[in-house]
Amino acid sequence: MTAAAECTKIQPLSLPDELILMLLNDQTGYFHQVPGWRLQCAVAGAVLAELSLLSRIDTDMESLVLLDPTETGDPALDPLLKEIADEPDQRNARYWVERFAGQAETVIDLTLDRLVDQEILEHHAGDFWTLTPAHWLAHQRSDAEKSTASQFIRTRISEAIFTDMIPDPRDVIVICLVNTCDVFRFMFELNEHAEERIGLICRMDLIGRSIAEAVEQNIASPTGRPSALSRRIPRVPLHRLLLNPHARTGHLPALFADLAKEYGPVFQIKLPTAKPKTFLAGASVNRWVHKSGRMHLRAGGYFADFENVFGASGVLPSLDGGDHFRLRKAMSPAYSRERLAGQLDQLFRLVRKFMATWTVGETYQARSLCRAMVNEQISSLHVGVDTQDLIDDLVTYKERALSVHIIKIMPEFTLKTPGMRRRAKAIDEMLERVRRVHTPAQRAGCPRNLADDVLGLNVSDPQLVPESNLRFALTATGLTSVYFGDMLSFAIYAMISQPEIHERIRSEADALFDNGDPDGEAFTLAATDVTHRFLQECLRMYPVIAMSVRDVVNSCVVEGHELPVGSRVYIAQTASHYMDDVFPDPFSFDIDRYLPPQSAHRSFGFAPYGLGTHTCLGIRQALLQMTVNMMMIAHYFTISASPSDYELRFNPIPSMKPTKKLKFHIAGQRRELPA
Repeated sequence: MTAAAECTKIQPLSLPDELILMLLNDQTGYFHQVPGWRLQCAVAGAVLAELSLLSRIDTDMESLVLLDPTETGDPALDPLLKEIADEPDQRNARYWVERFAGQAETVIDLTLDRLVDQEILEHHAGDFWTLTPAHWLAHQRSDAEKSTASQFIRTRISEAIFTDMIPDPRDVIVICLVNTCDVFRFMFELNEHAEERIGLICRMDLIGRSIAEAVEQNIASPTGRPSALSRRIPRVPLHRLLLNPHARTGHLPALFADLAKEYGPVFQIKLPTAKPKTFLAGASVNRWVHKSGRMHLRAGGYFADFENVFGASGVLPSLDGGDHFRLRKAMSPAYSRERLAGQLDQLFRLVRKFMATWTVGETYQARSLCRAMVNEQISSLHVGVDTQDLIDDLVTYKERALSVHIIKIMPEFTLKTPGMRRRAKAIDEMLERVRRVHTPAQRAGCPRNLADDVLGLNVSDPQLVPESNLRFALTATGLTSVYFGDMLSFAIYAMISQPEIHERIRSEADALFDNGDPDGEAFTLAATDVTHRFLQECLRMYPVIAMSVRDVVNSCVVEGHELPVGSRVYIAQTASHYMDDVFPDPFSFDIDRYLPPQSAHRSFGFAPYGLGTHTCLGIRQALLQMTVNMMMIAHYFTISASPSDYELRFNPIPSMKPTKKLKFHIAGQRRELPA
């Protein structure tokens, strides 16, 4: 396509677009934190100003007048234009700023979607956004091809603020909107003259003055502010907890769903000799955590003692803010679907190598079988060494450390017994193995892996990834094998328990593998439709990480309950997986939930990967690896549960997994494994 043709496809930026781009913080991957009411007013003002520029409305100090009710074609603007058209009484701009403030979040979501669709922003897991090179600006400025949309806008705005040039009317509005958000001091070094200049520019625009009035009157008009009258958090009586049937089976998501239904989305549990623990559960609090948690919650506090076990500080799960985003961004290639797709030949070989050890007629303990199968793949693909002889010690030690320092159900001395000290040596042995094979000469010609990325960051940015963190970062594959292995054991159980779904997965697998090994491009959503939806339902019904822990660093009100600074909250994000209003008939295994228009996995009620900034970085890679494993198992073997009448029960500590009683019987082999 020619450059001219590309330009014809480009849609001009709207004022809501420009406001969002100005607020994006390039260093953190999110947006400058703006008090809720200020941001809501600014977004509402951006909508009104854009409608004014489009000649749909006109305004003066006394009134706002509808000029043309014709839709603009912008889904962020048209519903609000219709409200203005349907209003029988004439109102002023401040009235509409305050009225539309409550709809600001919808406008923001639609604006972000539009900017992503236009390839101006790139969206990352965890609700991070980064700017993409704005080639669409090349026809506007000869030097803009390598810049970004945000840089282009900020250049215009800085010229208006720091020179005496007469600003464009559009720039006047943008300056008013950003000034309302009170974030110019984070963007530019402002002197007294610049601050006076901003104030002068803001007085040039009627919409901007209306926004300022709405914000200034916030004390008298508390629209959009959380209520200061928070309710007392209900406490679950111990007998209600112990008598719940899901507590006896270890089914934490279903247990928390029941408690939330009875006591509300915020409740406390007090066990004997322990302080009350505050839990959040349900789709509404999931949404709050995902959207607003980064402003009020922090991960580092609860994770510090676990880090110290490995002599580490500031590893990815414990970081927040800018450093967390920098490390996620630097490590994202290691956990990408694209990297695994480029190494499928090796993955196929590793899966077959492990399955070659299976004997038809034999029965294996499900959990240990699947953990070992996954570790065969993870240790080779991620760190380039064989750790099968170490994995049991690594897992036992790390699970004990989690139970002591994260779940806090075991005393600290249990981590220092002779047996645990012996198992701790596996960490240093694994680290030494990784170091020995990751020299320039030995890695020459090898595909890049996670260890290459970690060791490279230690050299290039030793403050971000110090040497003291390598023991944790390079042996974390042990925990990955645990979580991923337990996911696989749940998925195999679900598949063999449902013959009709099993046969459909097998049909997809045979279509892909009958004519030789497929490449990465063959694993499309169409080719793996049933398997993909099956895995989504497995993740809903059997989430491995049932909840997460955070410390409150800024007081907040959630569902009418205050969470004070210094308190710790347990976010039961998977409780919504078993709530009827989110997933009808939640105990039924139904892969059709993920078909349009329901698309249940796209709601905040679906949270098997975590929420907010700490959403799992390797979601897409994990789904591809699970798809390959399930398809290859279905293609080559017939497996049954043992005993045949086994009823699934859970061991939920420190993470969700089937009990040791679940076994897999290798009933038959459908075809020979290639040599």
